[in-house]
Amino acid sequence: MSIIPAGITRTVATAALKTKKNSPHIFFGAGVAAVIGGTYLACRATLKLSEVVDETNDDIEEVKSLNERKAKIVKREGADDEYIKDLGYVYGVGVMRIAKLYAPAVIVTGAGIAALTGSHISLTRRNAALTVTLGTVLSAYDEYRSRVRGEVGREKELELYHGIHREVKEVDGEEVTTQSLSGPVAYARLFNEDCTAWEPYPGVNRMFAQCQQEYFNRVLRSRGHVFLNDVYDAFGMERSSAGAVVGWVWNGDGDNFIDLGLEEDHNREFAIGRDPVALIDFNVDGVIYDKI
Repeated sequence: MSIIPAGITRTVATAALKTKKNSPHIFFGAGVAAVIGGTYLACRATLKLSEVVDETNDDIEEVKSLNERKAKIVKREGADDEYIKDLGYVYGVGVMRIAKLYAPAVIVTGAGIAALTGSHISLTRRNAALTVTLGTVLSAYDEYRSRVRGEVGREKELELYHGIHREVKEVDGEEVTTQSLSGPVAYARLFNEDCTAWEPYPGVNRMFAQCQQEYFNRVLRSRGHVFLNDVYDAFGMERSSAGAVVGWVWNGDGDNFIDLGLEEDHNREFAIGRDPVALIDFNVDGVIYDKI
């Protein structure tokens, strides 16, 4: 039925899709090259500018000289209408010469700026679409977690969600329950020896975490927003891509406060100063990048 083989159409379609996918990078590269090329053309045109200006000045002097000779013959003073027209014509020709000289540079540079603008617009639209998609996914995921909590309970759901592994150790003659994460996590992090702000003293870590929670709540009220990466930085935790767009917004759709989960059951040993490690589970509002 088809004259063109399917293999060729698939190849063409794949190439077109890859070109569309990489169009922002292509536009950006072409834009940079065009701006550089336009600058080169402008420099080359400038080298010829003096010649054009001199030629225009010669024409102007010739028109003025002709007017002076004509004025002597007819015995009049000043300029007549014909002289003004001739002088305007010479100036117009001079402007056209200069415009023609710089036209290639202007066209190429303009095309480069248009390509850079197109690259920026394309990336902005894609980021906006990704932000909306991420917000939708996170909202659906939160609803799913809520339903699971309703079935198995908050503590069990949190344990399954983070893959919490608890181990009982004896410290100074007392049994202490420590915990670790064995599963993938979205935002929650262990405040442990991997964090630069962590100390091997339970009481110090508890006080530090509580102070950070209070501090960032004040920041939320005064600034109106807090990104998750800001809190990661305070605890000396590794940043994440999601942390750059999710966080808390004041008077938004969230809780209007930042809760690190320090008083939750899974942190009971940390709260009473017996375990230096805490599982910090952030109550982020979701994607806030488009709500600020």
